[in-house]
Amino acid sequence: MATIALLGNPNVGKTTLFNALTGSNQHVGNWAGVTVDKKEGFIDKDIKIVDLPGIYAMDAFSNEEKISKDFLKSDEVDLIINIVDASNLERNLYLTSQLTQFNKPILLVVNMIDVARSKGININFDLLSKKLGVKIMPISASKKEGISTVKDFLKSKDYSLLDLSINNRHNFESMNEERTYKYISNILNSCITKPNESKITTTEKIDKIVLNKFLAYPAFLFILYIIFKFTFTWIGAPLQELLASFFDGPFSSMVSSLLSNTSPWFQSLIVDGIIAGVGGIITFLPIILTLFLGMSILEDSGYMARVAFIMDKIMRKVGLSGKAFIPLMMGFGCSVPGIMASRTLESEKDRKLTALILPFMSCNARLPIYAMFVPLFFPGHETLVVFSLYFLGIIVALSIALLFKNTLFKKSEEPFIVELPEYKLPEVKSVIFLTWEKGKGFLRKAGTIIFSISVLVWFLSNFSFSGMVEMDKSFLASIGTFLTPLFKPLGFANWQNSVALLTGLGAKEIVIGTLEVLYPTGLEASLTATLTSISALSFLTFCLLYTPCVAVIGTQKKEFGGKFAAFGAIYQFAVAWIVSFLVFNIGTLLF
Repeated sequence: MATIALLGNPNVGKTTLFNALTGSNQHVGNWAGVTVDKKEGFIDKDIKIVDLPGIYAMDAFSNEEKISKDFLKSDEVDLIINIVDASNLERNLYLTSQLTQFNKPILLVVNMIDVARSKGININFDLLSKKLGVKIMPISASKKEGISTVKDFLKSKDYSLLDLSINNRHNFESMNEERTYKYISNILNSCITKPNESKITTTEKIDKIVLNKFLAYPAFLFILYIIFKFTFTWIGAPLQELLASFFDGPFSSMVSSLLSNTSPWFQSLIVDGIIAGVGGIITFLPIILTLFLGMSILEDSGYMARVAFIMDKIMRKVGLSGKAFIPLMMGFGCSVPGIMASRTLESEKDRKLTALILPFMSCNARLPIYAMFVPLFFPGHETLVVFSLYFLGIIVALSIALLFKNTLFKKSEEPFIVELPEYKLPEVKSVIFLTWEKGKGFLRKAGTIIFSISVLVWFLSNFSFSGMVEMDKSFLASIGTFLTPLFKPLGFANWQNSVALLTGLGAKEIVIGTLEVLYPTGLEASLTATLTSISALSFLTFCLLYTPCVAVIGTQKKEFGGKFAAFGAIYQFAVAWIVSFLVFNIGTLLF
């Protein structure tokens, strides 16, 4: 079997090329002894492509650089595919120069040739290939241009032809960084022609606004606000209401009719337990899909890298680099991949600090809670309230980071390097895929964890040691009554709310599923009868900030150990209690 290493700088299209070459024939694991993703794919079962982490150089400071260097040293590698950006060759080729030290055949895949053409950049690939001493194949991975040529060459397995000018390739070995860049620049000047007039590109025009020192932050907040407006006012919420009316009305009535001849306890399990618990959660799928449609568009357009860049100044004040904001932004989707993405941070201090504050970022699992409470208690102000909750999560995260910077983590932060890719119109296929991946994960959770806990909640809320009983005499009522004094100072003390927060440790969506089961006469009417607007806001604040779900705790334990995970769970509960206490009591005084 031939083994091919795929390597390149971040944002050069490496993942797109990997997916195009391997299709669905791929899997993800971890490198031995290191919790960094190892992606492998296959062509015709006898060609293995290993997608190495995106890096800028082989200086072996980060885990990703060490992994790449060690793997390329091994006898396992038959070929290195180095993918570069056609419009940024001078920077990208520095990594290429370092790859020559491994004495492996190198195929240089020059991507985004369509972007280069649009800028008037003409590249003499034959001359460039001769001067660099590597075979070059120009492609546009996003438009599938040249992919079949690369694939056919890999299938031929005749990689010895790549050693075109071995003596010229070893010229790089005796050069330092400055001389290497100068050598690359001289080569490119002889192989590339550019238009004499440097036109201001669309990317530069947009960046004059979104990277402006006065406009950058307002622009970022405005974009988030529009996404929330799109989700909670214009599209997502109306679709959620339609789906909820279907589950609460025709669907529940139909199931009740079909089960009319079965025993009462079984009817209750299906209608009051499973449909109320799982069905009540599934109705929020349109909101989740709508929000992540917006987030996927931002990600695919190239704007997310700008967010990390503009946040660098703020992040450094709390002891982190702007690079740490990337996993924090991923936390808006789910804290688990966000914590895993913190592996890319060079220092142990940054990785741990990021993992500790990341769960304060409002993940998609909290959306059903917002979607239920906010329209009910703050009609007409849905977008502003939800936007404020997300913003509060960011403020709390940065405040805790500042506290830990001066106590637990008194070390200097790492340097920040981020690629600012060209803006591009998001690809419909890519955006739909990213959005559906989030929705699929939500449905998978609804069919497993949420289903299981909904059944458990139904059982505990309908039985005691004496058998089937009224809900206020059940196991769950006893548990909730024991917990209620803890939440009394926060303004939402009753046993149903207490139990919902407890089950929310399994998955935050279950908070609503549990309340649907515990308020069988009607959730909205029961909530408005037991909560005020201020106590509802306190409840929302607590749900935003308190101990994350077991999946997040498990990921923290896997990455940093049990003591770290336990500390994270306990301190986050304490922070949530304190902030909710302030929200309720200050709000009560003011309103």
